[in-house]
Amino acid sequence: MTTQTAIQNSTVAVRSSTRRRWRVPQLSPKAWVGLCIIVLFVLVALLAPVIAPGDPTAETFIPDQPPSGQNLLGTTALGQDVFSQVVWGARDSLLVSFVAGFLSTFISVLVGITAGFLGGWPDRILSFLISIFLVIPGLPLLIVLSSYVPSKGEWVTIAVLAVTGWAWGARTLRSQVLTLREHDYVLHAQLVGQRWYSIVFGEILPNMASLVVNNLLFAMIGALLAEAGLDFLGLGNVTAVSWGTMLYWAQNNAALINGLWWWFIPPGLAITIYGGGLALLNFSLDEITNPRLRKRRVRVRVKG
Repeated sequence: MTTQTAIQNSTVAVRSSTRRRWRVPQLSPKAWVGLCIIVLFVLVALLAPVIAPGDPTAETFIPDQPPSGQNLLGTTALGQDVFSQVVWGARDSLLVSFVAGFLSTFISVLVGITAGFLGGWPDRILSFLISIFLVIPGLPLLIVLSSYVPSKGEWVTIAVLAVTGWAWGARTLRSQVLTLREHDYVLHAQLVGQRWYSIVFGEILPNMASLVVNNLLFAMIGALLAEAGLDFLGLGNVTAVSWGTMLYWAQNNAALINGLWWWFIPPGLAITIYGGGLALLNFSLDEITNPRLRKRRVRVRVKG
């Protein structure tokens, strides 16, 4: 009875510590600014039919017109409304950013945790696979895959970005798992007979939550920039409306040479502001979860 009681008490202690590790940290002002920027762009994408009704590719206005009351951001060389294209372009750009970021992070978590937790020959095989993807230059591989894909579209771009963007996150997560699996609470969970999935989702993942979120935000930023770059090079679906395709058509029609700044600056600013919002949220979470940065911030507050 004494042994069973000790095991039950230790199991309760493990569960309570797990709940503490899942506790959401208090966000800093920097994080709230980044979160508000992300939410704003998501609302713009969802409410695009309300904010800018009609077809964004319709050539119904006078070409090459600067911003005015009728066209808030001017018109393109084809007579399309730039404001409407920026609003509707948020849908494709944010879709690729979110989905490709989640998929690449999911692959990173799956490969990294499997390699680090199992060890042995699975670790050697997966580590070799990670090393291969790390050695291959990311941008050339991305361009080659996009060039040889027969069909074009956002889902093809998402698949290409997910395949090429998981290796760095998997390497980082594997290293973290190798450290966490030697901790006392993980060894204790194994001794009391917890199953592997209970250990992974109850003991290891809660301690890696901040690292996974940081990897997700970084992957979303990378997917946003990569999608814009592929569209700008004409390797995406240039008939669709996205911030990258706006830059592609502006470059093809010599908007910079002709002084049509209202054609390429708005999509560029949209990419910059949305990416900056993700970066602010990422940096603030890093300050919260990184002990060195947290201590440095406490010292600054004390001195102030």
